[in-house]
Amino acid sequence: MKSPTSLPRPNWRKGPLARAGALLAGALLISAIGGWSRRSQIEEAPPSRSIEATTNLVPAAATPPSFDGTAALLTLKLDRAEALLGYSARYQIPADLATAIYDIALQEGIDPQLAFRLVKVESNFKPAAKSNMNAIGFTQVQVATARFYDASLDEKALYERDVNLRIGFRFLNDLLKQYRHDYELALLAYNRGPGRVNQIVAEGGDPSNGYENAVLRGYQPKRITKAMQAQARELGT
Repeated sequence: MKSPTSLPRPNWRKGPLARAGALLAGALLISAIGGWSRRSQIEEAPPSRSIEATTNLVPAAATPPSFDGTAALLTLKLDRAEALLGYSARYQIPADLATAIYDIALQEGIDPQLAFRLVKVESNFKPAAKSNMNAIGFTQVQVATARFYDASLDEKALYERDVNLRIGFRFLNDLLKQYRHDYELALLAYNRGPGRVNQIVAEGGDPSNGYENAVLRGYQPKRITKAMQAQARELGT
């Protein structure tokens, strides 16, 4: 990923308690399977840095909706749990990693389905991945990109899971806005750099290099609203 130059289920026909029980059982199974993967990732990655230390990356304050323990909150929690189980199983990743990708993507305005696809293509879910262009971690962030958002960040910080995910998803969201939600151009800019993509387009060329197809194949774009972001912040706490 290049540095920036400027600046989207199964219908269970059971009661909520039965559904919750099934989800809990699945979560325990996936968590147990994912334990081995978590241990290897911890050994590969440098010591973590708390996301609270990078204050500029903490999501902007928002007033989340108040559910007051109603059935609506239970439904949202069950939907989230069901989605997390599905992503963990599909990509064969630990439940805690699936949870981080899902929650941070929503908080940053990115459809979780797109977020998982991006991480799969960029790093294959390897926290210590590093390219020959010095792009680092799950979302393959360069230090220059990270410092665009928070000048205090260094290479070591980009090996911390939540920092890396938040920077990558925030950058992608900014590119989607810049290119008016043209997903192909936004992803090409993520991969090649917006300056290079803009230059090719201005010269009448085609910036496509296959990267956008690898991420988007079979994907149906979905916009994330501010209300959905607020709900994600509440449910992710």
